Amino acid sequence: QVQLVESGGGLVQPGGSLRISCAASGTIFSINVMGWYRRPPGKERELVALITRNAATNYADSVKGRFTISRDNANTVWLQMSSLKPEDTAVYYCNAVTSHDSFWGQGTQVTVSS
Repeated sequence: QVQLVESGGGLVQPGGSLRISCAASGTIFSINVMGWYRRPPGKERELVALITRNAATNYADSVKGRFTISRDNANTVWLQMSSLKPEDTAVYYCNAVTSHDSFWGQGTQVTVSS
């Protein structure tokens, strides 16, 4: 089992920056891919960014060039968000995928508003 805890969400003005974190615990050695997803108000959950065990990354077109996903060698994944737009407002969820299962955090709210 893998447990995920997100932190760092909040209110930020358009054009601003924010970094959110995800700390994994449990059987972290079994994680192959970690990622960030988001659920904007009234919409479905969507992929934001992924990072593999080998640090390969993938981004949604809507965040390319503005967001950066990174990880350490232990159990933490970050999402650095810059040039934030009101449409980035969403609950952001951390996800971890193993060979047999997918795990989710509880989510952290990011609101971009003036």
